[in-house]
Amino acid sequence: MMEEEVCGMSARIDSWREDLAPRIRELRFTAYLLSQSPLVVAGFVLMFAFIVMAVFAPFIAPYGPEERIWIAKLQPPSMEHIFGTDESGGDIFSRLVWASRLDLAIAVTVVLMAIALGASMGAVSGFIGGKTDEVLMRVTDVFLAFPPLILAMTIAAALGRNLTNLTIALIIVWWPGYARLVRGQVLSEREKLYVEAAQAAGASRSRVIFRHVLPNSIYPLLVNATLDLGGVILTAAGLSFIGFGAGAGIAEWGRMIADGRNYMFQSPWMATFPGLAILLSSLSLNLVGDGLRDVLDPRLRR
Repeated sequence: MMEEEVCGMSARIDSWREDLAPRIRELRFTAYLLSQSPLVVAGFVLMFAFIVMAVFAPFIAPYGPEERIWIAKLQPPSMEHIFGTDESGGDIFSRLVWASRLDLAIAVTVVLMAIALGASMGAVSGFIGGKTDEVLMRVTDVFLAFPPLILAMTIAAALGRNLTNLTIALIIVWWPGYARLVRGQVLSEREKLYVEAAQAAGASRSRVIFRHVLPNSIYPLLVNATLDLGGVILTAAGLSFIGFGAGAGIAEWGRMIADGRNYMFQSPWMATFPGLAILLSSLSLNLVGDGLRDVLDPRLRR
């Protein structure tokens, strides 16, 4: 009996290896194609640098995000403060590093929650069709009818001006795009033979949607999510700049620019370095997203 169990386990392991082998080859080929573009490689390097900066902020930043050196106000970049200090003696480099953790966390949270909500609604709408599709898509159209920035400002102002409510507002703004994207993919996928085979085998509708159809629609979501991360960073920083996000003194890139706008001629480094952080982080994510789109598009891989 023991030998039979061992043989059965060995057979399952061999089966898993056979299933994984083509996936591993595909991943290697994708990585090879991505490595052929210098811009995509630069995007990955920049993106990795920001991720490392956010994760290891306590070890990289020489000062805390709220730490102030009152006798060192508005100091220009130097060996002691490589990005200078702000109007209250805060070290710009340290605050910028800590802000990367906050801004990237907002971007990742917004995109993941928008995907979870939008993809689920889009998948159900596209697969079931009929009145369900009509109702869900009309709800989606209501949100898409408003300019995204105006809608985010309205929701953030109604809920209260802080980062938590700003994140909720951005999730509400971003999910309809994913609902539309996934619905289109599901409408294409549901006509394929593997869906009919799964239904003929007795799989429930929810199992077919979330176990079979949705995973086969993941590539456009991956590309769109990468591009949207940069968009969320820009939008969150912009809303914080005009007062709908981070409060005064909080280490957040948009807020840091807002705090430095009154010192643009006296101490331009206060707004310049957070602005460069926003530029480079968004640029890196857009370069990576464009590279993924080119590589994952089968028409470009022939």
